[in-house]
Order: sequence, then structure tokens, then C-alpha cells
Amino acid sequence: MSIEVQNITKTFNNFRALDNVSLHVKSGELLALLGPSGSGKTTLLRIIAGLEQADPGSGAIRFHDEDVADRHVRERRVGFVFQHYALFRHMTVFKNVAFGLEVRPRKLRPSKSEIKDRVHALLKLVQLDGLAHRYPSQLSGGQRQRVALARALAVEPKVLLLDEPFGALDAKVRKELRDWIRKLHDEIHVTSVFVTHDQDEALEVADRVVVMNKGRIEQVGTPDEVFHQPKTEFVIDFLGQVNRFQGRIEQGKAVFGPLVVDGNGQALVDGKGARLFVRPHDLDVSPVATGKITLPAKIVRVQSAGAVVRVEVKTDDGQNLNVELSHDRFRELQLQRDQVVYLGVKESKLFVEDYVI
Repeated sequence: MSIEVQNITKTFNNFRALDNVSLHVKSGELLALLGPSGSGKTTLLRIIAGLEQADPGSGAIRFHDEDVADRHVRERRVGFVFQHYALFRHMTVFKNVAFGLEVRPRKLRPSKSEIKDRVHALLKLVQLDGLAHRYPSQLSGGQRQRVALARALAVEPKVLLLDEPFGALDAKVRKELRDWIRKLHDEIHVTSVFVTHDQDEALEVADRVVVMNKGRIEQVGTPDEVFHQPKTEFVIDFLGQVNRFQGRIEQGKAVFGPLVVDGNGQALVDGKGARLFVRPHDLDVSPVATGKITLPAKIVRVQSAGAVVRVEVKTDDGQNLNVELSHDRFRELQLQRDQVVYLGVKESKLFVEDYVI
């Protein structure tokens, strides 16, 4: 079931939450709406669900070429999973999952035996078989979120929508649950859209990522595309830690103090302002200046706990930069706090005023 969002605008009083947004969600894909608070991602999700209405005359919402903009949320056959579970505390796990089926009109309601079979099949699918008679208060946060997911799937939705589904969980459980939901999606293949402000979550789980900012879509692409080929400064700055340099174009090259970057074959206009973005793992480090490794800096902090070693340095002009090294490379260099080192750029993204290199 594909989803087509066409020219949707949504205004709350004088605040424009969505500004002429268009988006295509492919049938069977898992798509992430990623952005900071206030970017419009949850508003867009709620409009797709039918929980909010777009501004009159602003556009259309289609499920598989069928316009559903004027249809009630119940008629859209949408499964919705909230951040804080929204489970009925006085109901058992079984009753929570069965709820959407039991409240259907009599003509559309499955038999008791069919409901029982479907609920137990779903509990097995979400790895909660054996917990049907427990209450939400007797479950962990991760288990509650699985119950919420099973309840959303019970009504056999055309699309599954998840609003910050892991936001209320601690880091370890959140990581386990997002790995699990990726595997689950590969089994059931229901078209799914989830909202998150967690960059790692979006990049790890989604087939494609929609990066939103101030009610607009900045970029849509696979996790690799949005991370390695960002189209705007906002995208590269938002997707993970990055070092930023300010400079200008001089003699056809971008100059950032001792760092000089060419235009990768594209002519650069002298006098233009330039900004260089370099991720911490793309900074090279050496105890001596060699070749392109020319930017002097002093080590102010070393954090070696973790999969990589994080080194914070300060340049002569007072700019703090972050460098990431493998543990082997760190031991090879024998870096120490207060040591002077030299930096070079392995990979970078150059923005020259109104265009991208």
C-alpha cells in the first residue's frame, strides 16, 4: 500500500507546521521522518493517519491512488503506535491487543475464536506469547511497546504509523527494540512510517529517510545517501557530529586558514564565502606537519572508552574540533593531552554560498 502526500500545508494559529509538503512512500517500505522538535514530522504523520486535517484546499493524501483526505481515521485502516504506549491499564495484554477487533460493528467483527487465534498469533510474532494474562504494569517498557505494536497490527492495517516509538525507553532497550522492529518489518512488509529525532535510529532502521526542518523536506534518500551525500548544510549538520570551518574562495580554491580544498573539478568563484564540513572520523592526525596535514592544534581531551577513541583538540585560533580514531591508530600515535598535533582532511563537504560542491 503506497502513500502519496501532495502539497500539504498545515497552520496552527500563526505557526506554519507544514509548508507545501509532498512525499511518496513506496508500498512495503519502512520510512523514517527525521528532524528536530518543531520540524513538522509528527504533524505530517498525524495528517496521514487522519488525526489532524491539512489546511483547506492545500493538497491530497492518497493510499494506493485512493484519496483518503476526507475519510475518518477509522476508515483509513491505519495502525498507530504512540510513544507512551497508550495501553489500557485495566486490561490484560490479551484484551489490549484484541480491543480494536472487539469494538468493530457486529457485522465486521470476527468471531471470538478468530479473535483469540489472531491475538495469540500476534503475541507470538512480537515474542510475548505466554504473557497474555498479564497487565501493562507487570511488563517492562520494551514489552509494553511490543503490546502496542501488536494491538496496531491486530486490525490488519493498510499502513502502520509510529510516533517516536522508542522515545520513552532507555538506550539499551531502545537499541534492542529497533533491531527487532527492523527484522519484524522484513517479515510482515506492511508499509510503515515512523517519526524520530534520533539520527542513529533513522539511519539503522529505515529503508529511506526524510529529513525535515521548519515544516519543509530538506532531503529524501536512503540512509547512505542522506549521510554521505547531504544536499544542504542542515542535513549534514543534523546527521551526526560534524566539524565546521568558515573560509573564502581564493585563486579558485576554498581556503580555511592552513586548510586548502579544491572544487573537485568545479570552478570556484573568488571572493565567495565558503563553509567546510568534516566529520570527526574524516580528520587525519599526525604528530608532525606532512603534506596536506598542516593544521596545528593542541589536544585538550581524550575519551578512549567506547568503540572509537574521541579526541578533542583546539586550534591556534581557538576553535574546538572533534577527531575520532581507531584504538589501534590511537596507540600507534601515542597521543597525550596538551600535545601539539597536525590535522588534515580525508573527506569533506564544501558549501559555497548558494551552491554545494
